[in-house]
Amino acid sequence: MTDLADIADVGRDARRGGYSRHGFDRVELELRAWFVEEATRRGLDVRPDRNGNIWAWWGGPGTDAVVTGSHLDSVPGGGAFDGPLGVVSALQAVDLLRAKGFQPSRPLAVVVFVEEEGGRFGVACLGSRLMTGAISAEAACGLTDPDGVSFGEAAHRAGFDPLRMGRDDVALASIGRFVELHVEQGRGLTVPVGSASSILAHGRWRFTFTGEGNHAGATLIEDRRDPMLPASQLVLAARRAATGGARATVGRIVPNPGGTNVIASSVDVWLDARADDDRRTREVVAEITEAARAAAVEEGCEVRVTEESYGDTVHFDRGLADEISGALGNVPSLPTGAGHDAGILAAHVPTAMLFVRNPTGISHAPDEFAEADDCAAGVVALATTLEHLAR
Repeated sequence: MTDLADIADVGRDARRGGYSRHGFDRVELELRAWFVEEATRRGLDVRPDRNGNIWAWWGGPGTDAVVTGSHLDSVPGGGAFDGPLGVVSALQAVDLLRAKGFQPSRPLAVVVFVEEEGGRFGVACLGSRLMTGAISAEAACGLTDPDGVSFGEAAHRAGFDPLRMGRDDVALASIGRFVELHVEQGRGLTVPVGSASSILAHGRWRFTFTGEGNHAGATLIEDRRDPMLPASQLVLAARRAATGGARATVGRIVPNPGGTNVIASSVDVWLDARADDDRRTREVVAEITEAARAAAVEEGCEVRVTEESYGDTVHFDRGLADEISGALGNVPSLPTGAGHDAGILAAHVPTAMLFVRNPTGISHAPDEFAEADDCAAGVVALATTLEHLAR
């Protein structure tokens, strides 16, 4: 837990609790510098790619490499383990392998992906999406944060050229197999370490309700076109639609102009929806959208729906999963409702995930937790996996 303790004070959020660490902000840049220092101290060859991801190579870059790693950014007010645990465990797995005298027969790398959570620019897994071409450089660089700063501007300030961003076939070709360790984000794991079988289909949608801004005291109720009403109906519709294992969440509502004594002129609402497959996820969103449009008409408002990101169900490479499970003594495998960079890479290279038990089941919140002994078991499991794949 020493490496996690080293960054425990970086990015603490006094208002929300937990941590707020976002792509290319001051805090995340400090964490990136920490990673570069730790990797360099271990003699790894550190090389950022053109999309802002950082690679630390054991033995220098090459093809058919065994790659592990995760991310250092967080959601607003997130926990200490989501992302950093995978990065720290990867560095410590290298330490364990070196301590026993292991020398990989194929290249091995630790990678830190940028803006995995989408907490600043709204689209998750930007680093891996750019690398794989799942999002264009033009679209990614045009995304803006709440202060109006674009991803392209933030990347430029961090030393990257937005004109060189985009699908990176060289980086993709270097990956033979990718394994990401992560704290489990539910209560599905009852032993210290397990693996992931799949990721639920999931996406983010932005609903923009437009009405008429006016005075809260001088405007009669019957004269109002208040977009906050259909926005609130969307929240209730999301709960009604989330049946049969589906999940639908509204975690962010932004009224404009946002005054206490002002009827909003517009309200933006972000919906996160997830289910076992594409069909069910689309059904949930369609039901919520229908309810939102009906509520908007009733209030004399309009609504515009924008799909900001989407990922179909991901099934991790069965052969790789079986190989890793065998090396670890047949650890349990379970699906996850959380998205990861591993899920983006799975369409291009053999990919697997290891989970470390989360006894509370809480994630994306300050109370996210994993026991020290379980984290240590995760490091050993990752080291065993890397040794098996890179020998």
